[in-house]
Amino acid sequence: MLPSTIDVLKSVLRADPTLSPAERVSLMARLRQKPEDPRAEDAAKSGVRIIRRCEAARLLSCSTRTLDKLATAGLLPRRKLPGRVRASGFLASDVDALIATRMLRPAA
Repeated sequence: MLPSTIDVLKSVLRADPTLSPAERVSLMARLRQKPEDPRAEDAAKSGVRIIRRCEAARLLSCSTRTLDKLATAGLLPRRKLPGRVRASGFLASDVDALIATRMLRPAA
């Protein structure tokens, strides 16, 4: 953060009569910290993985069109990343679950 930005933030915080000096110091300390994305850490720890459409189709041994039909039918939910409009892919666990159910289903 630029020194001029820090000066502006200090001025704004000083102008707010509802903040105590301890709260001002705490806020400035948090603002100076490097931003960390807790969602990225949670995803890495929990093993959540998003698979792109073409990779999911390859794992399921089907075409991308068939994969789209599965998603439209609600059998394989599409996943969106925060701030995105379109889906980014499918959860690896959802794809694995679909593979497992297809293996358990008897051939017709």
